[in-house]
Amino acid sequence: MLGEGQDLVQVSEALRMERRLLARSKVSTTVYLSVPGGRLQRCRARNLSAMGVFLEIEALGLPAGTVVNLAFAVNLDGIVRLHRRKAVVAHISERGAGLMMQARSRARPGESSRRATR
Repeated sequence: MLGEGQDLVQVSEALRMERRLLARSKVSTTVYLSVPGGRLQRCRARNLSAMGVFLEIEALGLPAGTVVNLAFAVNLDGIVRLHRRKAVVAHISERGAGLMMQARSRARPGESSRRATR
């Protein structure tokens, strides 16, 4: 039986190993993954946070650091909407791939990304 001090050390080590900044939610959502010039791959998101996603996918064939395009198919009351995001492959495992979402651009279509200073 472990003492109270040993339990706290184990909890502390577990928290230190967790690198995610935001809580993950378990999901089962269809995601379409593509790379520029590559084919579209259908996969399943298994957990999701505002900054990352884990996809169940076979033979991704992309190294960590590769930028990909994601399209999340979200069904709301029978209407499927696609939510698009860019992400970077963070890690690959035999079960799938962890991806880190890239920050969205604040500029609207047709707007310049540079704003005039006054």
